[in-house]
Amino acid sequence: MVNARRFYCNALLCGRRIFAERFDAGVLAPWARRTPRLEHIVHHLGLALGGRPAADFARRLMVPASRDTLLRAVRRRGSPCFVPPVVVGIDEWAWRRNQRYGTLICDLERRRTIALLPDREPAAAEAWLSEQAQITVVARDRSGGYALAVARALPYATQVADRWLELPPSNRTRGWLRLGADELTG
Repeated sequence: MVNARRFYCNALLCGRRIFAERFDAGVLAPWARRTPRLEHIVHHLGLALGGRPAADFARRLMVPASRDTLLRAVRRRGSPCFVPPVVVGIDEWAWRRNQRYGTLICDLERRRTIALLPDREPAAAEAWLSEQAQITVVARDRSGGYALAVARALPYATQVADRWLELPPSNRTRGWLRLGADELTG
């Protein structure tokens, strides 16, 4: 903890009555409440854990920071510069299950969500993909809508079926596992 001394001015015409001790710029910025090192820790806690979990963990580390403070530290630094994606994944997701769906586009190299489209119409996905000419690989499910959108927007891009969707239904999997065990023992 850093303690700054306070000085008081006794002059009657002085506009400022209280003066605080200044530190070097590398130690503490003027009017700062945290050192750069503590600010760095607070920022990374907010990035890694979010609001409430980061606040709980910060309390265990004896770092005085509320959940709002942690989120403000993340917002203050802003997001890193956007690197155009080369390999993306596209799939639908539910805004509200059985009522409203959207399209999720992820950068598979950096494992980050880069776009949430308001619906799952192929036209919306095609419009977004047509602005991203650098994309070379698109992982998608087997639905025809996204396949058509990718083929129209990025005719040279390689379309890859998402391997999660290649798994057979669970009842077939159990049968295959049983068959495999029988072959190993017999």
